[in-house]
Amino acid sequence: MRRSLSRLLRGGAAETSAERLLSRETLRLSPVLLPVTLAGFAAVGVAVWHLASHPPSWNWVAGVVALLAASIFAEAFPVPVENLPGGRVSLAAIFILGTALIYGWAAAIVVGLVTRATLELAERRPPVRVLYNSALYALSAAAAGAATAPFSHHEHVALLIAETAAGAAAFYFVNVPLVAAIMARWSREPFVPLLRSTLTWTAGSSAIMASVSLALKALWDQSPFLSAALAGPLVAVALHQRSTHDALRAMRLALTDPLTGLGNHRHFQEQLHLYLEQAEESSAPLSLCLLDLDNFRQINDRYGHPVGDRVLAQVAGRLRHAGNAFRLGGDEFALVLPGYTETEALEHASKLIRSLASDHTEHGGTVSFSAGVATYPAHGTERSELVRVADISLYWAKAEGKNRAQVYRPDRPVAQQLQQLASGLDRNARLQAASALAHVVDARDAYVGSHSERVGDLAAALATRFGLPQEQVELIRLAGRLHDLGKIAIPEEILTKRGPLTHRERMLLERHPQIGFGMLEALDVEPVASWVLHHHERWDGLGYPANLSGEQIPLGARIILVADAFDAMLSDRVYRPMMTPEAGIEELNRCAGTQFDPQIVEAFVDGLASDWVSASLAAQGA
Repeated sequence: MRRSLSRLLRGGAAETSAERLLSRETLRLSPVLLPVTLAGFAAVGVAVWHLASHPPSWNWVAGVVALLAASIFAEAFPVPVENLPGGRVSLAAIFILGTALIYGWAAAIVVGLVTRATLELAERRPPVRVLYNSALYALSAAAAGAATAPFSHHEHVALLIAETAAGAAAFYFVNVPLVAAIMARWSREPFVPLLRSTLTWTAGSSAIMASVSLALKALWDQSPFLSAALAGPLVAVALHQRSTHDALRAMRLALTDPLTGLGNHRHFQEQLHLYLEQAEESSAPLSLCLLDLDNFRQINDRYGHPVGDRVLAQVAGRLRHAGNAFRLGGDEFALVLPGYTETEALEHASKLIRSLASDHTEHGGTVSFSAGVATYPAHGTERSELVRVADISLYWAKAEGKNRAQVYRPDRPVAQQLQQLASGLDRNARLQAASALAHVVDARDAYVGSHSERVGDLAAALATRFGLPQEQVELIRLAGRLHDLGKIAIPEEILTKRGPLTHRERMLLERHPQIGFGMLEALDVEPVASWVLHHHERWDGLGYPANLSGEQIPLGARIILVADAFDAMLSDRVYRPMMTPEAGIEELNRCAGTQFDPQIVEAFVDGLASDWVSASLAAQGA
């Protein structure tokens, strides 16, 4: 069976860096590497001494060389097998076990050692890898030879079958655990799950190879030339397996992230839909955990993208054992956790984050994750909103300092603080507290200058033109200044993104009115909170979050929408330059009756536009 030690040298790095990496990796692998290597070469030494003490005949040498050639060929062209860590299984074990059955343990050890060493040297592998893998094959062959030795010199069919079974089992139960041990040590994956998975997916192929070794022994006893008849069936099986594997691989590529081997975004959506249906049918909870690697850009910038890719692959290996894992893109991952309650999912995510933070990764340091957890059904979360609310939880975890998991509680940190602040205060004090929040909005604004302050002033001017009482005007001014309050929970990379937003990013951005409402609701400053909640509703009912239309939309929200839109059109954006005042007015007129309240547009265009444009441009330094 072919298993190889993962790469210890990385191309493209400075020589001293590669040497340090080799030294560090070798030291970490030494508890497995050293005893296996020493034991393997000790077995080789004993085999060489035995052969030197009992010089073989030329026929013996010719037979062993033929089996060695077949073993090397089988090792060079392994058969692909799904779900194995290496993805392939070698048929060389057939000929190594066959050598033990035909020529004894010493010959099997030599064939095992030379088979693996030839391939390692031909592929120019690092010396430490050549030594370990060659010793591993020699040790596996020694185990097979030792298991078959008690059965020597017999002609009974039952004993031959028992001999073959004993040799195959010995080879298998030495080779597989030692391969799993070195792989687990290198990747920092748990040994037992990796061993269990490898045993599960290789048991069948190992049994088949044992039966072929039995046929090889029987044919060889009749005539070595008859054993060549096995070549046809072996080649046919290998070709069939390759074609089947290629077809499965093509199907899997459409659903798999090539870098990490985890399911991709498409696969995530399909699986999440299935899990949600199962949860609904069984009335069992379903939790979703979205994870984001904190400050991953710094790893790419400092160590290079190849190292960053290897960090992602290493992290993915850990996530694979933590649940149904997917890579959504970049440094974002997802875990689908069927049957997990909210409390269990949060505990699981927190434990996983602590575990990841304690490991050293490819760049020599540690990584930290932020995670957002949402559970269906919980807190009234609908099936269609599970990803969205997990997203919000994720970004709250980042806002609270990263390297932590957060469950879905809309605006819980801010809301709790505001509730404490509001308790015992009169309405004027609560309004002052809300006004103080307005100062943090423009600090994270994606637009130019004091956008929220200008929107508040323009909204107040419009409210005055409509003849509203002064108290109402000032409340509308405050709501205008707070209309983007919810954006403090939206990641900066979304607010400043130059290209178009993805569907997921837009869903998250469109949540900001509800987030802002949740913050203000704690202060009990109605109707300001309701105006903030509905300031993206459209006159035609196609807005959000409640799809209100016409006069169902509070007047204050309709006024803020016009003020917000016009100021935004006259501001530079990261994705487009500012419009001219004429173009902005033309856009307002065009959308009156669909997006905007036509009376508000008319009031602005006829009575405020020219004066406001002059004042706005002057404020921006134009």
